[in-house]
Amino acid sequence: MNTPVSVQDKKTFIQWFLKNYQLKKRESVWILNYILNHNQILKNIHFVRHVKFCPRGIVITSQCSTEVPFRFYKNHLVTTDAEKSFHDIRLNQDEALYIQLNFKKANQNPYYASVMEENPYVPEDYFITNKDKVLAKRILERTLFESKKKRLLADIDKALDELDQEQFMKLSEELNKLEKNFGNQPKLQKQ
Repeated sequence: MNTPVSVQDKKTFIQWFLKNYQLKKRESVWILNYILNHNQILKNIHFVRHVKFCPRGIVITSQCSTEVPFRFYKNHLVTTDAEKSFHDIRLNQDEALYIQLNFKKANQNPYYASVMEENPYVPEDYFITNKDKVLAKRILERTLFESKKKRLLADIDKALDELDQEQFMKLSEELNKLEKNFGNQPKLQKQ
């Protein structure tokens, strides 16, 4: 769980950001200055990544970034009209507003990291590709195979120690079946 970021920390960060970066859209400066001067709005501001998943969010981009200059998201509607977003911010000061700032090396910036919060709206599997899922499945299957094989080999050794031929034959057959079934699966590719 995230520790809440104080209003003062958010204010200090926005001031620092405005002082150090030129924004692609001048209206973005107006919006950030408006937010700076309204503590009620600042209480409800959350700096996050992947704001497109949030119910209400803004993407603001500096000149040093190749990302889109400005986006405002509200309930799956998207606009590039900064005036509409400004109007929405003014009218809905008590609603959570998520902000994504795009600037050079943002992910490595300690000031940004200090106010950054985890985005609760990013889908759980957003960062997992199909290739990752296939690889994870194969690793799990391999692990289960190795575990079953190890158990069977231990049981076979025990049957040999006890001179239990019937148990030895049964377990050997089970081991052969396991190895044959696993051998028919696609192999893991080394990266």
